[in-house]
Amino acid sequence: MKRLFLIATCLSVALLLSFPLYSQDKEVVKKIIEIGQNDNQTMKHLDILTNRFGGRLIGSDAYENAANWAASKFREWGMQVEMDEVGELPVGFNRGPWFGRLIGDNAMHLHFVTPSYTSGTKGVQRGHVMIEPKTQAEFDRMKGKLKGAWVLVGGKNQGWPIDYSAKADIKRDSLKKVNAEIGKKNRQIRRENWMNRKSGKEPKEMLPYVNEPAIFYKEMVEAGVLGFIQSADIPLVALYDRNNLHEMTFETLPEVPDIKLDKHQYKIIEQMAKERRYFQLEFDIRNHFKMGPVKYHNVIGIIPGTEFPDEYVIMGGHLDAFDVATGGVDDGSGLTPAMEAARLIMKAGGKPKRTILVVLWAGEEFGLYGSKHWVKKHKHELHKVSNMFNRDGGPTVANSISVTEAMMDDFKKICKPLNDINPDFPFKLTTRKPRRKPKYAAGTDAGPFMVEGVPTMTFGTADPKGYDFSYMEIWHTERDTYNMSIPEYQEHTAIVTAVVVYGVACLDHLLSREGYYLPDETGDK
Repeated sequence: MKRLFLIATCLSVALLLSFPLYSQDKEVVKKIIEIGQNDNQTMKHLDILTNRFGGRLIGSDAYENAANWAASKFREWGMQVEMDEVGELPVGFNRGPWFGRLIGDNAMHLHFVTPSYTSGTKGVQRGHVMIEPKTQAEFDRMKGKLKGAWVLVGGKNQGWPIDYSAKADIKRDSLKKVNAEIGKKNRQIRRENWMNRKSGKEPKEMLPYVNEPAIFYKEMVEAGVLGFIQSADIPLVALYDRNNLHEMTFETLPEVPDIKLDKHQYKIIEQMAKERRYFQLEFDIRNHFKMGPVKYHNVIGIIPGTEFPDEYVIMGGHLDAFDVATGGVDDGSGLTPAMEAARLIMKAGGKPKRTILVVLWAGEEFGLYGSKHWVKKHKHELHKVSNMFNRDGGPTVANSISVTEAMMDDFKKICKPLNDINPDFPFKLTTRKPRRKPKYAAGTDAGPFMVEGVPTMTFGTADPKGYDFSYMEIWHTERDTYNMSIPEYQEHTAIVTAVVVYGVACLDHLLSREGYYLPDETGDK
């Protein structure tokens, strides 16, 4: 009896001690929702990120400025900050304004972009237009006229610049030989057609040349071309020079512009060039480089845990964005709700049991550089990451999450307040089936964590009010701007993120990993 009394007394004391903490957590969540509904600053963060700094490639002043600003906001909100050095680039790149126009018949302003880490013009440059040569004979015939010309090149553009690396030159040399053989056959076909012109026979069709863009790239540069123009689908996509960037020095920068032109305008200009009509194109492209090396960092805001400071809940998105637009969606729509969630937790007086890391990842667009770096650096601590919440899919509203059976009871409690925030956005909790761990990191910054077996549950999203949002219309294109985000979705997502992340951080245990991943092929659990 005495032993039972002692046990009951201990349980009573434990409940009394835990009740104030549980009550405090409920009050924090209530304040998070109240502040989020009445003083939500998600779109203000996005405005500064996109319209003050703009596109944010690693290696650019815009990225460095955005990183420093984000760090200053974390400090302002009372958080600790770590500027986690990820790596460095041999040179930096800053994009200025650009314009172009056709002078002559069909005069028009030109709709175009250029990939990052490619050359701009030398001031305003005007020149005639030629269609690229496909064989040595064609090059020899036109090489004198290439000087001062804008050259139309073929091939299918997907946003990457023309590759002028040594590896690409080897491929070009082989294609020159292929086209030379095709040229011989075409000359024979031409002769046969001439000989049979009065016979009534149908003339044979000429064989098509290999349509690889700029087969005579270096020869044309040496001949003095002003730049290359390639047809591009709408909306225009502009990526970066992935094949040459890491080999660049300030003394070996690209020499001529690489223009991706609206395919409708390209077709008009190509037809005019085929007809050998006289007209000119004029471009002013201000692509600027800076001397390196240029370091880049993950920006990490830290809310320390009160009981389990060496256990973590991670939330965030990638800070870098392609600079042909301003990164309003990819990934401004991901990282600004995470920033606002952190502000809401701090403003509400949150004291999580385990540490919350708000990570704005660097270099996602270049190959998940920031997240790969963090995972490698903290590999011995990954078993202490309860979940990595990553948002990188557009400004639709967070309205669901899928969790394992082992996590369900925890999430039922955590997510209970979410259906009282806004009746327009009911929140749904569903069961997640185990999945196989990927062998390679890909897609987004959750990838490196998934490879290592860390849970990476993220919110399901939807467009319940029918704003006709299309991610693929915006992804990596000129349309990725501030106005493409949806304020009420973004603001609600920030509240949902704050409530759920804080709830996971306040559990008295790490989330169970049971049933999250399938056993790997070696039979390990």
